[in-house]
Amino acid sequence: MKAITKFLLLSAAGTLALSAAAKAEELSIATVNNGDMIIMQALSKQWEQKTGNKINWVVLEENVLRERVTTDIATNAGQYDVMTIGGYEAPIWGKSGWLASVDDLGADYDYSDLLDPIKKGLSVDGKLYAVPFYTESSFTLYRKDLFAAAGLKMPDQPSYTQIREFAEKLTDKSKQQYGICLRGKPGWGENMAFLGTMINTYGGRWFDMDWKPQVNSEPWKKAITEYVDLMSKFGPPGASSNGFNENQALFATGHCAMWIDATSAAGRVYDPKESQVADKTAFARAPVAVTPAGSSWSWSWNLAIPKTSKKMEAAKSFLKWATSKEYVKLVGETKGWVAVPPGTRKSTYALPEYQKAAPFAATVLEAIMSADPSKPTKDPVPYTGVQFVAIPEFQSIGTVVGQQIAAALVGQQSVDQALDAAQSQVERDMRRAGYPKK
Repeated sequence: MKAITKFLLLSAAGTLALSAAAKAEELSIATVNNGDMIIMQALSKQWEQKTGNKINWVVLEENVLRERVTTDIATNAGQYDVMTIGGYEAPIWGKSGWLASVDDLGADYDYSDLLDPIKKGLSVDGKLYAVPFYTESSFTLYRKDLFAAAGLKMPDQPSYTQIREFAEKLTDKSKQQYGICLRGKPGWGENMAFLGTMINTYGGRWFDMDWKPQVNSEPWKKAITEYVDLMSKFGPPGASSNGFNENQALFATGHCAMWIDATSAAGRVYDPKESQVADKTAFARAPVAVTPAGSSWSWSWNLAIPKTSKKMEAAKSFLKWATSKEYVKLVGETKGWVAVPPGTRKSTYALPEYQKAAPFAATVLEAIMSADPSKPTKDPVPYTGVQFVAIPEFQSIGTVVGQQIAAALVGQQSVDQALDAAQSQVERDMRRAGYPKK
């Protein structure tokens, strides 16, 4: 009898093991090659061990990621189970029925802990279509040691006139020390992310209230002329190839006196394991010109599940793990508190460990919460979005304009030629898309 009982118990255990193995899934996850996502990839082994699932990571440069996931989801190819997408794509794709809603990750997920403006931006008609992995605004990072040595003082919110004066005084090309580093790599989410805010604060806008493109207007010309001049005289060589990651590397290795970019960079730049200037860096708000409206951006990198995934349960399990309070603590305890994903949960900013490790935390939170995508410009506009326009056509429009400006940056054409060409292209694209829509 004992032998029979033992046999039955062993058989049951074997059946359970086979059942668990049968339920194990292999998720294909597409993400961007930014530092926070590289940490997520490294720590995901803990989720794999806990659940028995496996992950096939597809880690791509920002422009390539956007192209791949957009093509995949628009064609229902179903190549990915989880996608890293921006605050631009999430509501548009959710409204189009391309994404699974993610309102059902469980009561213990604590949706009320997510920052309200970020959660709202990822929702359509009350349904949440992505969860935020990290959120950012933009600000000015600068070398406080170089400023002190030159007798300069960075104000809390500099003007672009001041930025130019500082850049000129702090450029020493014989030491490979450049006064300013800014994005030059073309793309709607690369050079145009920064330039969108610069154009806003110079009084520009993408469209007037009748959806007529304003790309070759005077505010655009002033902003882009200043940008090209700044980068040509005081920026690093090869700037047209530099996006977020490239400029972060330049700043962290001591080659930039100033860098205007994402607040999420602070976690790397202030980390002595990642940065040679961790103890020499300070920060100020993003610069302004004629108006503060839209001078700093509002962006989130988020995890979403395409409707085509056949592994919904496993995909939602991963989303819940990677954007939880527990994940924030896991990053802090294993990678350092300065490296935790910023701008997603209220509870992160209440952690004493994070407050101590991240002197920039309060400034970043204020910038994220104060950015207003509904009022991004001095003059009224028919769209929302600070550094992007929340319409499906913007991906191609923004990239075309970014390419023309990059060509001006390298001297292939003048700023006026670049903006006139971009204006014509945007006018054609908007006519084809049926604007102005009734």
